[in-house]
Amino acid sequence: MRTQVAIVGGGPAGLLLQQLLHAACIDSVILKQRSRAYVEGRIRAGVLEKVTVDLLDKVGVNARMRREGLVHDGFSLAVDGELFRIDLKALTGGATVTVYGQTEVTKDLIDAATQRGTPIVFEAADVALHGLDTDRPSITWRHSGSHQRLDCDFVAGCDGSHGVSRGAIPSDVRRTYEREYPFGWLGLLAEVPPCDHELIYCNHARGFALASMRSLTRSRYYVQVGLDETPEEWPDERMWDELAVRLGPRAAATLQRGPAIEKSIAPLRSFVAEPLRWNRLFLAGDAAHIVPPTGAKGLNLAASDVHYLSQALIGFYRDGSTAGIDGYSAKALARVWKAERFSWWFTGLTHRFPDSDDFSRRMQMAELDYIRGSHAAQVTVAENYVGLPLA
Repeated sequence: MRTQVAIVGGGPAGLLLQQLLHAACIDSVILKQRSRAYVEGRIRAGVLEKVTVDLLDKVGVNARMRREGLVHDGFSLAVDGELFRIDLKALTGGATVTVYGQTEVTKDLIDAATQRGTPIVFEAADVALHGLDTDRPSITWRHSGSHQRLDCDFVAGCDGSHGVSRGAIPSDVRRTYEREYPFGWLGLLAEVPPCDHELIYCNHARGFALASMRSLTRSRYYVQVGLDETPEEWPDERMWDELAVRLGPRAAATLQRGPAIEKSIAPLRSFVAEPLRWNRLFLAGDAAHIVPPTGAKGLNLAASDVHYLSQALIGFYRDGSTAGIDGYSAKALARVWKAERFSWWFTGLTHRFPDSDDFSRRMQMAELDYIRGSHAAQVTVAENYVGLPLA
């Protein structure tokens, strides 16, 4: 087999990249380790920046998102139960976010690939990358008991934090930057209407909480827990009781309870690998960086990565120019680090850290009070939340 761009990984980054390249008549093949059913069944977050919505519009994978997605003009911050609102639309001159699950984005992109005949190989085992420092890279894998090979011009590593792509960059070239957080998010998904029409981020003396949703009838809630805790320690009744306390009386009054469809704990982590390009290999999405879910930047950063990468590859095939591929890493990383900064800052603002003292708590309260009373501070929060523009 041969293609122009081999894409390792079939999450939103790889799938969106394939559709952007397809629109420019550039051939690609996606290799995905997991099955289609597994990929489409994963429960993931989904607050889409305007940049991401615009890219999905651009490739024509937008009909269901436009029909079912919930456009949000703002969100609320709760401080020990007292709420104040960040008016995103007013503060940014009209920008909004769209609540539409990453799982649904993935399904839509896979459906588009199927309809357009852009090939995806699911259940590709033992993927290995070869010849990345030559002009004839290739990928080998095993599928249904037989060994396969794909020759290509470039490899796009979109295979997440546990994939093979990042490790293919030599250790003397690759640098990593990391911050592990001493807590996780316990998430609960339930078939109940959300307690508010917008998201609520809560800073409470007992820890962080988030009231979110997937639709008008399906809610997603989170509470901050220790890394040594398990979902089994949090039966539904305890989870709902804790949410009522942390969200505060106003949100608790409209909190509807129901049995959990899914419950899990996710650790929080900040991570960036540099560079994002080594010879014929490019990294994008979770293969390149991880952000805490506070602020919902993960999927959106993946989308901006593949926007820059697709433009670079289009420039190469259309004009023979290497300027885009040479500049890809620096351009993408400039946006990545700004998003990492916002996610790190927002996490620090809203969570209780185990080693924090009374002074640290007072600093949090002072900053939140400043944001509440400062138009300039709210503009900064809003601009970062809706997503910084593409360079």
